[in-house]
Amino acid sequence: MRLRLVFAFAVLAIAAALPHASVRADDKGAAADTCRGVDMLAETAARDPQTYSRIMAEAAATKNAGAILWRIEKDGRPASYLFGTVHLTDERVTSLSPAVKAGLNEAKVVALEVSDLSETATASVIAQSAPLVMFTDGRRLDSLLSNTEYDAVKTIIARSGMPVDLAASFKPWIVTMILSVSDCERNKVQQGARVLDMKIAEIGKARGLDVVGLETIPAQLESLAAVPEQQQIDMLRASLKFADRTNDMMETLVQLYLSRKISAAMPFQIALAQQAGVTDQAFAGFQEKLLTERNEKMRAVAEPLLDKGGVFIAVGALHLPGDKGLVALLRESGYTISPIE
Repeated sequence: MRLRLVFAFAVLAIAAALPHASVRADDKGAAADTCRGVDMLAETAARDPQTYSRIMAEAAATKNAGAILWRIEKDGRPASYLFGTVHLTDERVTSLSPAVKAGLNEAKVVALEVSDLSETATASVIAQSAPLVMFTDGRRLDSLLSNTEYDAVKTIIARSGMPVDLAASFKPWIVTMILSVSDCERNKVQQGARVLDMKIAEIGKARGLDVVGLETIPAQLESLAAVPEQQQIDMLRASLKFADRTNDMMETLVQLYLSRKISAAMPFQIALAQQAGVTDQAFAGFQEKLLTERNEKMRAVAEPLLDKGGVFIAVGALHLPGDKGLVALLRESGYTISPIE
């Protein structure tokens, strides 16, 4: 499975906010569509039942994977909530359940991965973080890829609305990130559609609540840029093999989220990565930087807020499950964490 699925869960909002050109007239219809594709996991079940069974067995063995909304309690303080999001505009995920709305109504503070993911804020930070995003030592992306691969990168950059002559300067990880967002989804964001996290932020602000970030955009960029370069190249090559299936990847993400089977994302991703020739080592390094290390940092920032109670935390759903997920880490810190839905 391809690495873009985790990118979509964890940092899709940043990619969607990357600077891009105005929506062309012939794109408006596409932007108004639902951007729905094919569920690739269901496709795998029909085509390769053995691989599907292995994926689902690994998912079932993952701890704390059956819910996306959790109640957090400690020593009689007001309850807090932990909500796993998916950074998409799809109305199937942005329509909040009664339980999520109730948790938000109880909150005194809303905590997101990043408090401001507007295009203006993101573009400003990226402009100030050029060494993380672009080569500054004279190297070029086209020297790291085959001619065919680099031609595909240029096509992707052009479709995103950015100047093609920037392609050679981009580091591999940022191109993979751009690949994680379909043209349709990017156009929807530009036309004003809000990803789930942004919607939660707007609800909090409308109620006069403090909306804070557990991370900063520079910190997220640093995490991505810290993945070893060869692993970045491997991930980009894997993503390029599936470049024509971005809407399908996003539909797969949505189906896993709605069915509360988000723990299948990682083993499915590994299966596609292997199919694309990516080593387990490359994938493990990516997972360590993008999920495990960030979970520890988010826990450290969240705990002072949780100690006061009344916090609604909303972060990418893949940050919740597993031995090193936020649910396990917060339990380790002495909080009582109970699944709601």
